Amino acid sequence: MSEKPPTGRRIGLTGGMGCGKSAAAGIFRELGFAVIESDVLVRELWEQDDEVQQAAGKRWGSKIMEDGKWKMEERSAGRTAQGDANSHLQASRSPLSISRRKVADIVFADSRELDWLESLLHPRVRARWQAVLAADPQRDWVVEIPLLFEKNLASEFDFTLCIASSPEVQAARLAKRGLLPVEVAARQARQWPLRDKIERADWVAFNDGSLDFLRRQIIHFAAGLRSSPK
Repeated sequence: MSEKPPTGRRIGLTGGMGCGKSAAAGIFRELGFAVIESDVLVRELWEQDDEVQQAAGKRWGSKIMEDGKWKMEERSAGRTAQGDANSHLQASRSPLSISRRKVADIVFADSRELDWLESLLHPRVRARWQAVLAADPQRDWVVEIPLLFEKNLASEFDFTLCIASSPEVQAARLAKRGLLPVEVAARQARQWPLRDKIERADWVAFNDGSLDFLRRQIIHFAAGLRSSPK
């Protein structure tokens, strides 16, 4: 009986806002890991997924459009065997330019709207990265998930790594992104405190210093990971 091929390792990457998760993901790529970033998947859903676009447009309309317009057109859905005309309203199939910033302004001001949005996006994001991992199980994978612990996803991975920074460094980085303190507070309210993520994670990398300092920590983590038995 032939042995099963060895499977790669799955690392769940998380951390606080402004701590450098994307920078860490880039370093893993340099080291030969396959990387999936949740924010990239979310962006693809906004740009490419018709169901996501239509659902958001029907809920919020022109308030989330870059040009402030949400056009609806009536279309014929064909006829039944009895010959009845089935017409319904749906969004125009011309490309939609939804502003993620406008969506954020809505959902972080109303927890009910954020809950609705998460119910729309999170199952789709999870299904996408699960399918990618399942299609290539021999590779070493890193999946960046900001709400990894909050959504009880740690069991999907062999190890979890949390990227951490001091509150002062986080605030400075987020300010450079154009986020106001009130906006940061609204987003952080939906996440666990960073100290709780640190306590739950298998490994922690601190990112208050230079990118090279973060790189050395991740190189050390990756070397230990690859030298240990699966």
